[in-house]
Amino acid sequence: MPYDLWYWPGLPGRGEFIRLTLEAAGLAYRDRGVEEGAEALLADMRKGSRLPFAPPYLRAEGQAIAQVANILHWLTERHDLAPEADRIWLNQLQLTISDMAAEVHNVHHPVAMMAYYHEQKPEAARAAAQFREERIPKFLGYFEDAVEGRDWMAGGRWSPVDTSLFQLVAGLRYMFPRRMAAVEGDYPALIALHDRVTTLPGIAAYLDSDRRQAFNEDGIFRHYPELDAE
Repeated sequence: MPYDLWYWPGLPGRGEFIRLTLEAAGLAYRDRGVEEGAEALLADMRKGSRLPFAPPYLRAEGQAIAQVANILHWLTERHDLAPEADRIWLNQLQLTISDMAAEVHNVHHPVAMMAYYHEQKPEAARAAAQFREERIPKFLGYFEDAVEGRDWMAGGRWSPVDTSLFQLVAGLRYMFPRRMAAVEGDYPALIALHDRVTTLPGIAAYLDSDRRQAFNEDGIFRHYPELDAE
C-alpha cells in the first residue's frame, strides 16, 4: 500500500525533503495535498488522535508521522536506508538541515511569519545580508566538513541526508544565485554530492517528471533579487 504524503499544494517547501527520499528509494506514495488540495489537507489533519502540528506528515500504519527529520528517520529505520551505526548521526545532520531551512524562511519573514514580505522589506534586507555573509558559510562549511571526502554521508550508499542536502543546495541557488555562484567553490565536496544525487535513477526520473514542483515565491526558498548579492 502506498504511503500518503500530505503537504501544501503548489510549492515544494518542506514536503520536498520527504518526496526526494521516497523517489530515490522507489517507495510508492500518493502526494495527497497535490492531488486533493488544501481543504482536503486541513480536513485530514483533524482526523484521529496525536495530530500533527503542521504538514508535511506521512500517513502510515494508522498514524500520522510529522516533522521532516522524524519522518526521514522513520523511513530509514523501516526501509534500511542507511547503516544502523550511522543513523543517529545522520538524524543529527538532518535536524541541522531543518535548522538552516528555518533560518532561510526567516530571511524573508524576519518580523512576523504571518505578515507579507512587502510589510517587512527593510528588516528582510538586513536579515538577508547577515544570512548571506555569516550563516551560509557557517552551515555549508559544516556540511562540507561532514562529507569528509566520501561519496555519500554514510559512505558507500546514499541516505536521506544526501537527498536533503541536494534540495538545500538547489534551494539556495534559486534564492541567492549571485551569492551561491560566488561561494560554491569553497564547498567542492558538498557540490559534488549535490551533483551525484541527480544521477540516482529515482531522482533522475523524478527531476524529469511533472511531479517535481518548481521553486516559487510562496515556499521556503524565495528569490527576491533585492536580497541577493555576491
